Formats: sequence, C-alpha cells, structure tokens
Amino acid sequence: MKSLKIVAALLAASMSAGAAVTPVPAADAAGAKDPAYLGRFAGAKALTYTAVDFDSLILPLSALAAVPGQRDGSNNQIFAPTKKLELEGRRTHTVYLLPEGTAPLAAIRNYQNAAKAKGGKILFECKDTECGGGQSMSTGGGGRQSLAMNLWPSKKITDKHNSAPYCALSQSITEQRYTALEVPASSAHVAVLAFTSNANGDCKNFNGRTFVMLDTVETKAMAQTMDAPTADEMVAAITASGRVALYGILFDTNKAEVKPESKDTMAEIGKLLAANKSLKLLVVGHTDNVGGFAPNLDLSKKRAEAVVAQLVSQYKVDAKRLQAFGVAFASPIASNVEEAGRARNRRVELVANN
Repeated sequence: MKSLKIVAALLAASMSAGAAVTPVPAADAAGAKDPAYLGRFAGAKALTYTAVDFDSLILPLSALAAVPGQRDGSNNQIFAPTKKLELEGRRTHTVYLLPEGTAPLAAIRNYQNAAKAKGGKILFECKDTECGGGQSMSTGGGGRQSLAMNLWPSKKITDKHNSAPYCALSQSITEQRYTALEVPASSAHVAVLAFTSNANGDCKNFNGRTFVMLDTVETKAMAQTMDAPTADEMVAAITASGRVALYGILFDTNKAEVKPESKDTMAEIGKLLAANKSLKLLVVGHTDNVGGFAPNLDLSKKRAEAVVAQLVSQYKVDAKRLQAFGVAFASPIASNVEEAGRARNRRVELVANN
C-alpha cells in the first residue's frame, strides 16, 4: 500500500511538472499598432494584432436577439443585433491585457472619452446580460452566441492554443461591457468589448484580469484588383458565354448610387452598346450574403436600375435595350465565407437579351 501511495505521489508530481501555465506577457505582440485616433489604455499590453487592408465588420448597435431555429457550426443558437452597421474598409483586431485592478467600465469610459476628444460619438453601449446572447467569449458550443462570437468568431482565432490571446478569447467571463463608437474625422467605427476573465487551468494566471477586444474599420472603397474589360472584351465574353461580370461599377455599402470611380467601366459599356446597335442587355445586380436575402434583393435591383439610368442619361442608350434585375446572392460565383469570395460575388453582370 505504501508503495502505491509513493507511485501515485510521483505520478501527480510528474503531471504537475508537465503542466504548462501560460505566462503573462511582458511586451506587446510583434507589429501591434494602436489606432492613431484612439491611442491605448495606459499600461495595457497588446496580446495579438491583425490588420487587413479590406474586410468587413458588422457593428452591433443594439442588444443581440435570438434568430429562431438557427444554429452555428458549433451548435450555438444564433443571436444577432437587430440594429447594426455593415462596414467595409481597413479592419484591425487587437486584444489588450489591462493593468491589474482595472474594471471593464474604466476601459469603456476611457475609449469613449478618447473618441469624443477626436470629435467622435457614442453609438451604443451595454453591459452583461443587457447585451443579449451568451455571456462568453469567442469559443464554445451548445449555448448561445455572444457579442464576442459576432465580432471575432472562433474561426478567426489564429493564435496558438493556450497562448495569452487564446486564453483571453477562450475562457469564461464574469463581467462584460461593450460600446460602439464613430470617429467621423478618421472615417472610422470602433467596437470595444471589455471583459473580466474567469480563467482556470493553463490560463489561470489571467483569472480576474480585464481585457479589451478592439475591432476597428476605417471605411474606404476596395482597391480594384479584378480585370476591367474593354468594350471589345465585353463583346467577346458575351458572344462566348452570353454574359460578362463587371467589378468596376462601385457602390458604397448598402447604397445604390453609382460612384464616380465607376466612370471608366460605364464608358466601356457605353462604347459596347454604341458599336452593337442591335444588342439588348439584362443588367443584373449581385451582392454577397451579408445582411440577409430580402434587403440584398432590394439593394441588387436598385443598383441595377441605377446602372441602367446612368447609361440612358449619360451615354444616350435607348432604355428599351436595357432591363434591370436584382438577384441578391442567389447566384454566387465564390464562397461567401471569406471576404475574398464575397468581393467576387459583389458584381454587375451584363447578360445578352436578344
């Protein structure tokens, strides 16, 4: 019996020695940068930083509400904001560890004050269960989606398992506060989620510590990287396949006004129709899947109509040769899971109607 106790003690000691408790970082993550229009909470450490030149963010402006009958890939009941802004532009994501003894409210008020000092304003704020959805961070299954899951879902986490940022985004929490901010002078919107961790196990060093998850978008049009076909190339594509997809006709998010940057592509369509007098076209608007089908169906139709209206008014095309349609995201040519695919799906197509 004594030998069994000795073996058990040795085994326990061995397991304890092998356990790797995640240390509290002494320095920022490599390459981390603070938004110039906000700065940083004094004494905070940046644990992880991601910057993408063009991406999207759905900014919650209301409490999350259940979406009946729908679950995500982790079997969480889907919760989404009833009021929101759908933004596109340069996006950054940063997770900060705040100094010991800092409360989430202190972080929220500091960020709000920093935004107001730059001429910004508070769009929304909430705390704990008032925010709706689950009271958890980005990981977890079988429960209810949380604010963190809406802003930075687990599929976006690329940090090493049980690293400091992974500990921040994977442990349960005891308190959360959220605010949405706008800084017009910088064309920026900001989501600030401050939370106190209820960490244990390998992440126990962060128990009781407060973190800030900061997501920003500086609104701008996507740089045009897709081919911009000439009138002759449009003819060749329509002759070969009956249609041509155009990416040079640009719109602001959720808007149907053709932007001035679309002038070159619109001029080529004008040339196409001027050189092919018998050609009739369906002008078809396509969107990605952000925001639901019904709103996108209406938006895609309005965008197609705006293209037709400009061709008629500015390029003297006979309106009888053009017919506008919108199909929302009913005809994708790429996956809508990632921004690269969504960008390919946002397009205007010219379809032969002879």
